[in-house]
Amino acid sequence: MDSTESKERDVQDGTTQQPQRGRCARRRTINVAVSAIVTVALCAGYVALDIADLAPGPLTMRQVTRRTIPNAPDALAAGSVAGTLDATRAVDKSAAAVLISAFGKTGGVGDSYSVIITDANGDPVAQRNADTPREPASTMKTLTALAASSTLDMGTTLDTQTYLIQHDDGSASLVLKGNGDMLLGSGTSDPDHVNGRAGLATLAARTATALKARGIGTVTLTFDDALFGNDRYPDGIDENNEGDLYYTGVSSMAIDGGRQWDGGAPTDPDTFSAYPRLSQHTAEDAADVFVDRLAEQGITVNGDVTDGTAPSDSSPIASVSSATLAEILAFALQHSDNTLAEEFGRLTAIKLGEDNSPKGGVAAVRKELGTLGVDTTGLTMADCSGLTPGSKLTVRTLAAVQAHNLSVSGGAAAAEGLSIPGLVGTALNRAVSEDTAGLLRVKTGSLGEVTSMTGNVSRIGGGALAFAVIVNKPDDMTAARAAIDQFVDDLARL
Repeated sequence: MDSTESKERDVQDGTTQQPQRGRCARRRTINVAVSAIVTVALCAGYVALDIADLAPGPLTMRQVTRRTIPNAPDALAAGSVAGTLDATRAVDKSAAAVLISAFGKTGGVGDSYSVIITDANGDPVAQRNADTPREPASTMKTLTALAASSTLDMGTTLDTQTYLIQHDDGSASLVLKGNGDMLLGSGTSDPDHVNGRAGLATLAARTATALKARGIGTVTLTFDDALFGNDRYPDGIDENNEGDLYYTGVSSMAIDGGRQWDGGAPTDPDTFSAYPRLSQHTAEDAADVFVDRLAEQGITVNGDVTDGTAPSDSSPIASVSSATLAEILAFALQHSDNTLAEEFGRLTAIKLGEDNSPKGGVAAVRKELGTLGVDTTGLTMADCSGLTPGSKLTVRTLAAVQAHNLSVSGGAAAAEGLSIPGLVGTALNRAVSEDTAGLLRVKTGSLGEVTSMTGNVSRIGGGALAFAVIVNKPDDMTAARAAIDQFVDDLARL
């Protein structure tokens, strides 16, 4: 075939293929157009069905019913829970002097007494022997309470924690670490009470969950009780701690403050007036109970429980939190708890950089009182609670603390925790009149040869005042207590 024949065939082939490609393109265009028309038609049809409520969708021709919200009714005016204190309202000096004179003449009071009344600003109105240092008993706790609540963050809690240590041989150790909660519960955490707010059963359940998630069912247990070092008993406190009824050493953890009820525990863990024996090894007790709670969760503890140290380079696997420090302080004041008072002194010492010891707690309280401008002339603190023999102070110092409580300050928790005669705390059974009920906020003090009281008073006629009274070696203790009750009750009428 020559070249001419080849060219003719190429031309012939081209003329036959070109029309064929054009027809294919036209067919695709028609298909696309038809598909678009069908799609639009379907969409339009669905929209029509949706509007007619024949197909699901947001469109409708039905009438929409709008909810009618009525206008808010008129709000009732709020009542006044506590009126504004008029600190400028004067106290009748003559009437105050008459009250003090009558108190001193009451049979049974004797000659070794001091008493002072100040106005709401702390200025003395009337006094007798106000600069004579006397043994204060538990009214000493008001100094510790003011210092602690002015130093510590009273909204914080004390957490009890568990730490896990996993060893190379596949075994595991658990460390129970306390951070000062001496009101732990042996059961589940109780949100309705201060005493038992954090429960060891709850801590065990949370710990067991964390252990089982790691495939651990058996551990050894140690407890870390190092928070307050080795010096936990003020020198000489045993002299007034008859049968371990009134003090146990401060500890990183304790169940119910170490109280051994022996089957007679109160129904309300926050309300009691008895003094059962106190355990003197509260951290060990808590650890032993924790072993039982772990067993209830299916975790076996091998061997004896021993002292240990929580690892500093890891986080706890479980924890429970106490009530706030403000709530614990109120509990301590209302029950006149000597151990908790000492603990607040120690926490204050740690915060202020003083020695972590009973003497360091005393130094911290004195230091903070000085910062607050409280006159501590004549003050000797053998401890932070007033239980140890040898403490002395003046009623002037006590009244200055109470006047500070009447001011707006960071130490509010020191005032909120005071007892109310006839209602709550150690003053529950102290005499109070119908017209003064609820107007008195006090801290009582009682030792073998001491009866005392300090506090602040909302006066019936308006305004407030502060007071302090101490009787050492009364001729008749019962009569002296009754005289104090009458004196304090009459203060509200000044």
